[in-house]
Amino acid sequence: MTQIWTRRAYDKPGPQDGQRILVDRIWPRGMSKDDLQLDAWMKDIAPSDDLRRWFGHDRDKWDAFRTRYAQELRDKPGTVGALRDRIAAGRVTLIYGAKDKTHNNAAALKAYLEET
Repeated sequence: MTQIWTRRAYDKPGPQDGQRILVDRIWPRGMSKDDLQLDAWMKDIAPSDDLRRWFGHDRDKWDAFRTRYAQELRDKPGTVGALRDRIAAGRVTLIYGAKDKTHNNAAALKAYLEET
């Protein structure tokens, strides 16, 4: 079974990462392409700007954020399908910029992919 990992953009890339895919709409501040060592930047799979701003990394809104983000993902079957194709090809690490390693869009996306 292929594993989906998450890793903060500011953490050093590792050889076990497989395909490294940035799943944020905004490029991580202060990071270069060389720093990130990405295979893809799938900004269209990131939460909408409105949802991202509403959430604001407020842990009290986490469950509602996951529900709203899942709805956005259901409305993007082509984009989600493209990511699933990459996952089917081997290990994928979803890269994100948020400070919170538990309550972020990559964690919500990973859960959505594993649950559906």
